[in-house]
Amino acid sequence: MRMCPIASGSSGNSIYIGSNNHHILVDAGITKKRIEEGLHYAGLSGNDIDGILITHEHSDHIQGLGVFTRKYPVPIYGTAKTLMAIQRCNALGHIPTELFHEITADSVFNIGDIQVEAMHISHDAADPVAYTFANGVRKMAVATDMGTYNDYIVDKLKGMDALLLESNHDVRMLQVGPYPYQLKQRILSDAGHLSNERAGRLLCQILHDGLSSIYLGHLSQENNMPELAYETVRIEVEMDECPYRVGDFELRVAKRSEPSAIIEL
Repeated sequence: MRMCPIASGSSGNSIYIGSNNHHILVDAGITKKRIEEGLHYAGLSGNDIDGILITHEHSDHIQGLGVFTRKYPVPIYGTAKTLMAIQRCNALGHIPTELFHEITADSVFNIGDIQVEAMHISHDAADPVAYTFANGVRKMAVATDMGTYNDYIVDKLKGMDALLLESNHDVRMLQVGPYPYQLKQRILSDAGHLSNERAGRLLCQILHDGLSSIYLGHLSQENNMPELAYETVRIEVEMDECPYRVGDFELRVAKRSEPSAIIEL
C-alpha cells in the first residue's frame, strides 16, 4: 500500500491512498489542478482514481470536489449527513447524484482490493469520520479534524502500519494569536482540533512494533509550525512511559501546499 499527502493543512486537504491496483483520494479540499499535480507526483492521473472518501463537508476538505468529479466522474463516499451537506453547497456547482454513495461508520466496505472502514470523530460538522484502510496484512489510517479522542478512537487506530494524524495547533500560539475569542474556543473545544501535545499523547497509545511511518498533518498556518509540531510530538513520546522512542519509527510533517514523500509498505 501507498500513502501520499497531496496537501494537508488548514487551507486544504487531499490524501492519496492506494494499492497496486486501486487508488483512492481522502478529501478533495484543493483545486483540481493541484490534485492532478499530486497524482502525477505519485505516477497516476485522475483517471486512475476509483473513489473519493469525504471526511466532512468543511471547505478545506471539499472545495475541489465539484470541478474534479465533473472531469473525472468517480464515486464519492461519505456519511448520509455529510453527503446531504455537500449537496447543499452551491459553491461546488452541479455534482450528479449518482456519484454519491452513502457509508456508515464502523461498517467495512471495499473499493477494489482496499478494505475501508470509517470511524466517528468529534468535530463541528454534520457527521464527520476518519478512515482506516487495509490491503492484505497492511493497514493505514487518515485521522484529522478531531477535537478529542477516546478509547474508541484508540482502538480503531491500533494495529496501523502507517498513519496521518492531526497535529493542528500549538496551544500557546493559538491563545496569543490574532483569532477572535470564539474561534479560539471552537478550536480548543472537543469539537475542534487536536493540539500538538494531544497528538503526541494519542500517538503514545497506539504505537506498536509495526507502526513504521507517521505523518503529522492538518497543521494550522497561523497557529503552528512544522518544526514545533514535530518537536512537541517527539517530546511527548520521549517522556511517555510507552516502550517506544521517535527513532523507532519515521515521523514526518506533511506539507501544506505540495505533495509529501510517498509512504510505501
